[in-house]
Amino acid sequence: MDKPIYITPEGLDALRKELDHLWKKERPEVVAVVHWAAGNGDRSENGDYIYGKKRLREIDRRVRYLIKRIEDAVVVRADEQPDHTHIFFGATVTYVNARDEEKTIRIVGEDEADSLNGCISWVSPVARALMKSGVGDVVTVRTPSGEDELEVLKVSYAV
Repeated sequence: MDKPIYITPEGLDALRKELDHLWKKERPEVVAVVHWAAGNGDRSENGDYIYGKKRLREIDRRVRYLIKRIEDAVVVRADEQPDHTHIFFGATVTYVNARDEEKTIRIVGEDEADSLNGCISWVSPVARALMKSGVGDVVTVRTPSGEDELEVLKVSYAV
């Protein structure tokens, strides 16, 4: 069985906005270009037509993916977590690693992970290592460069 598709309300909203943009704005614009290019004659050497058809396939593939993800999504509201002293999905966690580097991350769904903005997937090694721990706990995480110890400094949930 596949793992559940956990997502925050904000993440689900972002998927819906992307789907809406692709379906109502971008796809109709590409269809119009393809229709115009098809009327120009020889399609085998028509760049607008060839690129447009390729882009339509990409859009349709992404639309199908988004529809499936939205249908199967399990929305988890961080502020409704029963235990705010331990780390679960939706938690914002501040920790310090063995190199004394302090980091703050938020544990989110796979579709909304963005490490540059401090959002990591709940299935990532760091998130899995931190799950169920609390302030003061030290956990070990395996990284490509070896094992690292993380000490949890703060756990909070969006309200």
